[in-house]
Amino acid sequence: MKINIYYGGRGLIEDPTIYVIHKLTEVLEELRVNVTRYNLYEEKNGIAMLPKTLKEADGIILAVNVEWLGIGGFMQQFLDACWLYADKEHIGKLYMLPVVMAIAGGEREAESYLVRSWEILGGIALDGIRAYVEDRVDFETNQTYGLMIEKYAERLYKAVNQKAKMLPGSNFYMKKQLLKGSINDLTPQESEQLSMYVSDDTYVKKQKEDIEELAQIFKGMLTSKEEEGEDILPKIIENYRSIKDLEAVYEIGFTDSDKTIIAEISKGKLNCFYGKGTGNADVEVKMSFSVMERVLSGNITMQMAFMSGELTAKGNFSLLRSFDEAFPFKKI
Repeated sequence: MKINIYYGGRGLIEDPTIYVIHKLTEVLEELRVNVTRYNLYEEKNGIAMLPKTLKEADGIILAVNVEWLGIGGFMQQFLDACWLYADKEHIGKLYMLPVVMAIAGGEREAESYLVRSWEILGGIALDGIRAYVEDRVDFETNQTYGLMIEKYAERLYKAVNQKAKMLPGSNFYMKKQLLKGSINDLTPQESEQLSMYVSDDTYVKKQKEDIEELAQIFKGMLTSKEEEGEDILPKIIENYRSIKDLEAVYEIGFTDSDKTIIAEISKGKLNCFYGKGTGNADVEVKMSFSVMERVLSGNITMQMAFMSGELTAKGNFSLLRSFDEAFPFKKI
């Protein structure tokens, strides 16, 4: 039989959890159990890989010390890693004994959190060891407390050895609901491989660099589009030719940009600027930058682009021909 202990404290000498762990280990080893302890504070850079160690265990002990509130960050990281990367089928066979020693109160809440988390993962949680320790020396020298801790070790041994059955709880069904919305639909082997990548600082750093490089590429592409938009406005203004009696407001939008050009023609004068669509224009045009470039280069007129379906328009369609007359772009 093999039991793994995962200690989520900071490893301080005054932590009473360490005494409890030693006591449990002594009893289990007397029963010829192979006990392996993982100090999470020493494994903090590789916590994502620890779930694979569950596969070699028949039962586990999750031990924490409540110094001010809750189970602490190291244990939370470990449980998160179990949810993301552990073999849930194997966890379903694992018995877990929670150990919670508190020097600031809140031991019941912390134990309940460990039990609930393990059951949602699919594992089997046993009644745990919890205590508020005001004086560490008095606690560790109390023979009654020592005997009680030994009994818990024996119960863990019997539960694992006899494969004790537990009554069903609601957390089992909660797990099924959570898994429905999980995006981590990976095999145990894939999850284990992913945990290795996540714990590899070099790999993670390279991934971040690749993402940053892609972000710069896309940013450059967007900047290029914006620069194209800046070139359009001067070309429209330069090629304007006044037409008698033409009164119109054109709104030109682009499918590949959020820019909109407003061209107001009144009393022979042109007011052309970037603005926001108001819906009050005489004609609203929508096209891509590439189509607009062909119009500006004189390769196609606005009317021709509309007839060929390269742009869409709503409003007074006859004003499209007037636009071509007012802006006779020369073919390049």
